[in-house]
Amino acid sequence: MLGANDGILSTGSLVLGVAAAHATHGNVMVAGVAGLVAGAMSMAAGEYVSVHSQADMEKADLKLERAELKPDDAGEHKELAAIYVARGLDRQLALQVADQLMAHDALGAHARDELAISAIFRARPIQAASASAASIAAGAAMPLAVTATAPDGGLIPLVAGSSLLFLALLGVWPRAPAAPVSGWGPCASRFWGALAMAATTGVGALFGTVTH
Repeated sequence: MLGANDGILSTGSLVLGVAAAHATHGNVMVAGVAGLVAGAMSMAAGEYVSVHSQADMEKADLKLERAELKPDDAGEHKELAAIYVARGLDRQLALQVADQLMAHDALGAHARDELAISAIFRARPIQAASASAASIAAGAAMPLAVTATAPDGGLIPLVAGSSLLFLALLGVWPRAPAAPVSGWGPCASRFWGALAMAATTGVGALFGTVTH
């Protein structure tokens, strides 16, 4: 949802800034599409670098754990059993569980229970980058759709109003039906969204050139 929120806010603000500079409808659309692509690529690149670093750390941790298992199997067994005791098992049962898990896959057991690394939650840079790019593109598509269909005279109020509405909906949509809703999330997103769009609209109006 954060990516979609960024897409709405950045693209809506960009569209408003260019429109306030008295650009043609076509130029506003070009700027909006360019903003969508740039935002998606930027988000994907940042997420890829971040998650790739996490993946490198996981590999280093697994390499270290593999090296520790060879010379000190008994010590690693006790360490794993202590983890299970801390989670609520009695010591005898914890030792039995550690015995069986280490006999089956010692590195896998330590990776999962000591390092919190599992096949489900392993860092996947490409997947993370793709998801981030898709989320910001989905958000950016909302103000762009309004821009494409809005008349020239009503483009600024329609894009601004619809973008604030989209931000508010994103602020409440992911919450569970039974979860308490304070209202601060949607209010905060609308406040900062309105501030950003007002700022970019002001910049466009200040530095734009009226063409005749």
